[in-house]
Amino acid sequence: MRAVVWHGREDVRVDEVPDPQIQRETDAIVRITSTAICGSDLHLYSKLWPVMRRGDILGHEAMGIVVETGPGVTHVRPGDRVVVPFNIACGSCAFCGDALFSQCERTRDEGLLARKSNLLGRGKGASLFGYTHLYGAVPGGQAELLRVPEAHVGLVPVPHDGPDERYLFLTDVLPTAMQAVRYADVPEGGTLAVWGLGPIGQMAARIAVRDGATVFGVDPVAERRAMAERHGVQTIDPGDVDDAAAEVRFRTGGRGADAVIDAVGMEADGSVVGKVVQTLKIQLDRTYALRQCMKAVRRGGTLSLSGVYAGPVQMFPLGDLFDMQIQLRMGQANVLRWIPELLPLCTEDDPLGTLDFTTHRLPLDVAPAAYEMFQRKDDGCVKVVLDPRITANGEAAS
Repeated sequence: MRAVVWHGREDVRVDEVPDPQIQRETDAIVRITSTAICGSDLHLYSKLWPVMRRGDILGHEAMGIVVETGPGVTHVRPGDRVVVPFNIACGSCAFCGDALFSQCERTRDEGLLARKSNLLGRGKGASLFGYTHLYGAVPGGQAELLRVPEAHVGLVPVPHDGPDERYLFLTDVLPTAMQAVRYADVPEGGTLAVWGLGPIGQMAARIAVRDGATVFGVDPVAERRAMAERHGVQTIDPGDVDDAAAEVRFRTGGRGADAVIDAVGMEADGSVVGKVVQTLKIQLDRTYALRQCMKAVRRGGTLSLSGVYAGPVQMFPLGDLFDMQIQLRMGQANVLRWIPELLPLCTEDDPLGTLDFTTHRLPLDVAPAAYEMFQRKDDGCVKVVLDPRITANGEAAS
């Protein structure tokens, strides 16, 4: 089969690799019809290369048609259309019982690298598709076929009607956005600022608008702001104001937003100092967006982090957050926790605008160019979906 394979820093290729096989009774094989590039895939592409290995198959947002199941998978059968949550969870451990599927005890990577990478000595959470040797080194979904471990839990059947994009974002984007909004705990009729209007920021803003909040979206990319504005978001171009956080405070009577979502994470642009300390390896992550979020939230408000961070932060203003009585919530999305609330919204009426989200649908074969385009934010790129069923010249894949 063809798959998107990591070969080195900013070097991904579409290679021929062996087809996956059933290995355990709770496995399934899915033929992929759509698979998306996530913003966190860009971290693997250019940032987290020390925990990648040549030959790793990327991708954790995938859906398709079941072609084979192990004997322990009974809720779906070959021919069913399914989405694949990016968490790999057993469904029966204590954490899964608490709907903390991203912390599953039975799928955690217990290898030395995963155990030593946690500065608190606690290891890492549940395994994830296509996401480093800290999270199981499980082959990902940017491929023609995907082996799904724990498929008795991790395959979600969806209707056969409608385009893939109606359901595809249940794999990651929609649950991550929903968790970010729920963790933000915006009071009824309150205000929310969202830093970063990439895929997660877009959907978090739409969910919050649907909930009745006044939402401010901060992003330097005009196409992203235009998309958000179509869905009721008041946008701020940080290049047009002296300080975007001060602008949010101005628009909220000087107090700040009731809640702020950081949907940017470790690769935030905006601070020369941040780039320098990252380059010198004094600090792994750039934290400009996070610090802007801290400056924009009101006293007694909530910071919700959905952007990925990987390491310790220098000069973290813990005392200021304590003084301001800020609540801080974060973590990988517990995808299966949110799907029952989200699936009824994936309808022909499209209340979340899932069909106004994908900016580029491309053949799997052009994945290397698609990664570069997404990283550079060229051509108005907000969300890329790859189709393994067609080749670069538009023909059906064999």
